[in-house]
Amino acid sequence: MIRILLADDHEVVRQGLSALLATRPDWQVCGQAQNGREAVTMAARLKPNLAVLDLSMPELNGLEATRQIRKEVPETEVLVFSMYESEQFVRDLLAAGARGYVLKSDVTTQLMNAIDTVSRHKPFFTSEVAERVLEGFLRLSELSSAEGSSTGLLTPREREIVQLLAEARSNKEVAAILGISVKTVETHRASIMRKLGITSIVDLVHYAIRNHLVSP
Repeated sequence: MIRILLADDHEVVRQGLSALLATRPDWQVCGQAQNGREAVTMAARLKPNLAVLDLSMPELNGLEATRQIRKEVPETEVLVFSMYESEQFVRDLLAAGARGYVLKSDVTTQLMNAIDTVSRHKPFFTSEVAERVLEGFLRLSELSSAEGSSTGLLTPREREIVQLLAEARSNKEVAAILGISVKTVETHRASIMRKLGITSIVDLVHYAIRNHLVSP
């Protein structure tokens, strides 16, 4: 038996979803919450297998409710439904611990499949949302690649100096290792900072790690 908690601030929506889920004899709606805060309280008390939450709810929205439910009852999976296709919403919800995201326009056709999938601890997204997530991933990959290619802005000697500085070597130590003067190291260092648009050694270390010049 899969025990399901429903949370939506509109009673007609809760009743409609409850009636839909009642068509499955192996599912039980164990509770209905009218806002996010109540959903968190009920989840802690009822410990459902799955919480189905509206994203936009009073007192505590679905995002924060997801985060708190996953913290208080980690064995409870969370499926969120909303009218928004925003990639940012999806990323925030995934970070909060949600396992699935369904558009309200797809609830009647895809909610059953979504619950089946999420209750098996697998992710589920309606096609439009999945497309947005993929687009976002590809965009981030492109940005990462572009950032990674910024190593091409540096000369081979500058990349050597970046690595040594990121390994916590002093200017004097870098100069000794490379057989150049401290003044030359300082000149290279200033050039590196200017090219990369960074202002501190901490930023330089982060750059070196992101571009695999040093190990984290």
